[in-house]
Amino acid sequence: MYYEDVKTVSESAYKKASLLKNNFLGYFILSVLAGMFVGFGVLLAYSIGGAMHNDFSGYKFMMGFTFSAALSFIYFGGAELFTGNNFVMAIGAMNKRVSWTDVVKVWVVCYIGNLIGAIILSTFTILGGFLSDEIGAFMADYSAAKMSLTPVQIIVRGILCNMLVCLATWSGYRMKSESGKLIMTFWCILTFFTTGFEHSIANMTLLIIGTLNPYETANTFGGVFYNISLATIGNIIGGAVFLTLPYIIASKDKK
Repeated sequence: MYYEDVKTVSESAYKKASLLKNNFLGYFILSVLAGMFVGFGVLLAYSIGGAMHNDFSGYKFMMGFTFSAALSFIYFGGAELFTGNNFVMAIGAMNKRVSWTDVVKVWVVCYIGNLIGAIILSTFTILGGFLSDEIGAFMADYSAAKMSLTPVQIIVRGILCNMLVCLATWSGYRMKSESGKLIMTFWCILTFFTTGFEHSIANMTLLIIGTLNPYETANTFGGVFYNISLATIGNIIGGAVFLTLPYIIASKDKK
């Protein structure tokens, strides 16, 4: 039933692996941009949340609503996001279009690029003085809350998060119109962000700012590593296992 869709995603995985092999710098730059694009969404969402949380009980919904812009930037801007690639590259490998070595290479380079993009944007945010007292404190508090979660909580939230992010990615390949892609992106991202799931790349910007900004109290870079590393494990499981396997199995014809 999904054979053609899986084939399309597999070809995309092949193109990503080929770009990395033939134009490493180009692929790496696209990964850095994706980290910054996600960071823009984080800044927008938490700026709105910080300004509204004392006066509007639905501020979490508004944060999720606005954070949807991040994945739209990536899809239509053509950047490389680690979490979406968990699904795309795993599909390519399971469909034997790329090797698992290709998968690991793309994941590692993309992840490092996303991290550098997040660091750049976080540094610019601090240096540019964009954080008011209220918004800076709000981001620091959210960062501390994420660092205080148990390992099981972070991994489970990471799994659920990337099931939704990769559902948006999968829908992007299946939708025939740009408006349809935007709508599915909106619903998937609204759901994961408002519910409070853990996205490793988004957390990079939030937690770095929450640790560096002058309103920080007890956040540490050890806490940043703790949350992001566990969220990454959950994201990989959610994208490369929980969403990839069902569609690979559904795409196979009985011989």
